[in-house]
Amino acid sequence: MAQAQSQGQGREQGREQAEAQGRGAAAADTVVLIHGLWMTPLSWEHWVSHYERRGLKVVTPGYPGIGPGTAGVEALRRDPSPLAGLGVREVYDHLAETVSGLATPPILMGHSFGGIFVQLLLDAGLGAAGVSIDGAPVKGVLALPPSEIRATFPVLRNPANRRRAVPITEKEFHYAFTNNLSAGESKAVYDRYAVPVSGRMVFQGGLANLTPRATTTYDFTDDGRAPLLFIAGGNDHILPPAVQRENYEKNAKRSRATTAYKLFAGRSHHTCGEPGWERVADLALDWARNPVAGVLA
Repeated sequence: MAQAQSQGQGREQGREQAEAQGRGAAAADTVVLIHGLWMTPLSWEHWVSHYERRGLKVVTPGYPGIGPGTAGVEALRRDPSPLAGLGVREVYDHLAETVSGLATPPILMGHSFGGIFVQLLLDAGLGAAGVSIDGAPVKGVLALPPSEIRATFPVLRNPANRRRAVPITEKEFHYAFTNNLSAGESKAVYDRYAVPVSGRMVFQGGLANLTPRATTTYDFTDDGRAPLLFIAGGNDHILPPAVQRENYEKNAKRSRATTAYKLFAGRSHHTCGEPGWERVADLALDWARNPVAGVLA
C-alpha cells in the first residue's frame, strides 16, 4: 500500500511539474535557435527576423569555432580546422553555458543535430519548452531509413573522418537537404549556408547505439522535463519521419511530461528555409507557448 501511495504521489508530482513547465513556456520571452551539422547560425536568419517581429528576443549560438553571419561561413570554408575533432560534449557544454546564462528560461528550438541538443538541454533541466525540427536521434532511437544511410555515408565510410572536418558536395547537399528544390535553387542555398562537418560528431551520433555511455544518451523516462515537440518533414531524406516518430513515441510512452509530434507532409530537411517555412516557424512557437500532448493535426 505504501508503494502504491508513493507511486501516486510521484504521478501527481509529475503532473504538477508539467503544468509548471507549461506556464513557464507561455511566459518565455526568448527563443534559442540551435543549428545542425553542415550549417551555421546564419541558417536561422529568416526565423530570427520573423520571431523578432513577434516581439521575442532571439539567440543563435554557434558551435565552438563557428562565427556568425556570412563571415562565419566563409571562414570555415577557407579553414575548417575549428571543426576537426569537435565533439558533442564540447558543443553541449557551450550551449548549456549560453542557455543557463540567460535571465529567464528560454524556448529551445533545434534543427537536425540541433534537435539532439534540445533534448539533452531539456534533460538537464534547461529551457521552458523544446522543439526538435527534423531532429537527429538520441541514443535509443533505432530507426535507420535507407535514405539516412545514403546521406551520411560520405562521412561514415571512412573511419579517418572522425578526426577531420569533412566537406559536403553540391550533389550530396541537394540529396540530403534540398531535394524539394531544383538544382539551381539548391546551389543558391548551398552557396549561402553549407560548411564542412565535424566527422567526430557524425560518428558520435551515428554509432551511439553501439557505444557505451554515448554522448547522446538521454533519459526518456524524465517526468519533470519541459514540454517537447517533434516536427518531421515528410520528404526529408537525411532524417525521415520514422526517426522523429520513434523518438516521440519513446518519450510519450515512458514519460508523463508533455510530448507532441507534428508531420509536415512533403517538406524536406531544408524545411526551415524552403517556401512555406513560416508555417513551420509559427506552429513551433505557438505550440511552445501553449504546449499540448499528442499527435497534432
